[in-house]
Amino acid sequence: MAGNVDLSQFLRRCRDRVDPESVGLPPSGAYRRVPGLRREEVAQLAGVSADYYTRLEQGRDITPSDDVLDAVAQALRLDEAERSHLHDLVKVRPGRRARRAPPSVQRARPGLRRFVDSFHEHAAFVLGRRGDILATNHLCRILIADFDAMPYRERNLTRWIVLSPEARELYVDWARLAAEMTAILRLDAGRYPDDARTAELVGELTMKSEHFRRWWDDHRVLTRTHGQKRFNHPTVGALTIDYQALVPPGEEDQTLFLYMPAPDRASQEAWRLLADWNTPAPHRPEPDGAPRPPSPSDDRSSL
Repeated sequence: MAGNVDLSQFLRRCRDRVDPESVGLPPSGAYRRVPGLRREEVAQLAGVSADYYTRLEQGRDITPSDDVLDAVAQALRLDEAERSHLHDLVKVRPGRRARRAPPSVQRARPGLRRFVDSFHEHAAFVLGRRGDILATNHLCRILIADFDAMPYRERNLTRWIVLSPEARELYVDWARLAAEMTAILRLDAGRYPDDARTAELVGELTMKSEHFRRWWDDHRVLTRTHGQKRFNHPTVGALTIDYQALVPPGEEDQTLFLYMPAPDRASQEAWRLLADWNTPAPHRPEPDGAPRPPSPSDDRSSL
């Protein structure tokens, strides 16, 4: 039986990045042939045998307990997203209870879509699994892109940021942001390894973007709760926004993002100009108030 390649790659990359001095070990030097920790050092820190950890890192067919995984996560200094990803990857193995993949087509409930539309001073949108755009308000469509006007299978923020020339012009820190979106997609792929649309998206981005291939191979994972982005907007120029990411109650796989201008004067003025320049256009809801499921003709479009 083939080993768990994703688990093996993830553990190796996490081990390579740990500074031995940060865990009380002698610093890297000429005698070290690896950039970070040795396998036996991770095993010692986690309180397991070197042979057991080696088999785990090789993706062998073993069934570690949650306590063992938490100990390995502590030894490797994993953050919350990485710790969750480690558990997800191990659950792929036989004998572990894997997370059941939900239906591929997600929808934002009508009440949530109305809630998003109610924001007039914030750009608001809802992201689903793999970065699918589920709902946007007027300010989001003029700040970022009119995803509602795109073919159904192209309404994906990860795909748009990685492949769109407009995204490279819009985001001042495009490379960092695109790498972060790749890391978020990695986390999602580990959570639902059998999701066909995630596999299609990863396949398309791997074929079309050399940057994505490199970021994907890094096996970095990430969640976002808040932060800041710098824009070079084609209408108002330089603009910095602060954002918050919130999970709506009862919607584990959906995230509401709220964007507002940073407190500096230039961003505040640019935001007011952007809002005043574009009077809200009537929203184009789908017949049932949710994104239209793909039709046979949509399948000809790229994901």
